[in-house]
Amino acid sequence: MKILVTGGAGFIGSAVVRQAITDGHHVVNLDALTYAACLTNVASVAEHPNYAFEHADICDAVALDRILAEHAPDAVMHLAAESHVDRSIDGPGAFIQTNVTGTYTLLEACRRYWDAAGKPDTFKFHHVSTDEVYGSLGADGMFTETTPYDPRSPYSASKAASDHLVRAWSETYGLPIVLTNCSNNYGPFHFPEKLIPVVILNALHGKAIPVYGAGENVRDWLYVEDHADALLTVLKKGALGRSYNIGGENEARNIDIVTTICSLLDQRRPASKPYAEQITYVTDRPGHDLRYAIDPTRIRTELGWRPSVTLEEGLAKTVDWYLDNADWWKPLLARDGVGNRLGTR
Repeated sequence: MKILVTGGAGFIGSAVVRQAITDGHHVVNLDALTYAACLTNVASVAEHPNYAFEHADICDAVALDRILAEHAPDAVMHLAAESHVDRSIDGPGAFIQTNVTGTYTLLEACRRYWDAAGKPDTFKFHHVSTDEVYGSLGADGMFTETTPYDPRSPYSASKAASDHLVRAWSETYGLPIVLTNCSNNYGPFHFPEKLIPVVILNALHGKAIPVYGAGENVRDWLYVEDHADALLTVLKKGALGRSYNIGGENEARNIDIVTTICSLLDQRRPASKPYAEQITYVTDRPGHDLRYAIDPTRIRTELGWRPSVTLEEGLAKTVDWYLDNADWWKPLLARDGVGNRLGTR
């Protein structure tokens, strides 16, 4: 296929781009190159004959019309999004603009493109979303594809809105869509503002390792390369109009993630004292959801997909990658907001 990937210079998007090229697809990477994007994420495929890059914003309808007409993709995988909860607390407007207005603008551009092509049923619009749209779980239960939406942050509310837009464009206009909601991703090329890269880099720099509240919040962790494989599986085999929850089957408390990373660093790059001594408990994030957990039954039974990387394997691979790739993350430490506590109001 020829696939247009929005947000392909970001964390998950770049994993999709790299995997799609490996799988033999043609890829057009559309990215606005905002603060969390990095073209070095796709440097390994940048010279590949099946790869093209378009510097554009998904809110720019004129640019989208040109790119769709010029490249004529068979599918659009929409991953461009503002995604950091703490940033959404400080500045929700950017999340509404990109995640809501941007998704609307992209849907309309794709509808024009699809209409002009004669509405082929071979075209797919794959919208990539998050489990955070479902809200917060207690100690028991899991999110399924029929769980009612209950977003609690500006980020998750903006993603919930984008999900609803995609479904509406399918129901109202017949646009061929699939939709996925994933659990927390981690792995190589993760921008250094999220939990796992923050823990690794703060530990290495002798800085306090911040843990929100008591560290009891639970997430289901999905290795990013597993997620990319799942997304391409859904694109290829997913039923039109269907949604699929993608989970890592790896639930863990934040404090257990942090202490595991500290232990891995103790083994690989010993310091004068255990890295766990740098752990500092800080005031919790406003409205911090207690627990997320994905029930992956649908994607496993219908599409035959399940994750291949355990949490223990994935954390070890991630720590090793950051230790081996300082040239990637060092320049990013100077970017806006990195290294500062956000989302306190």
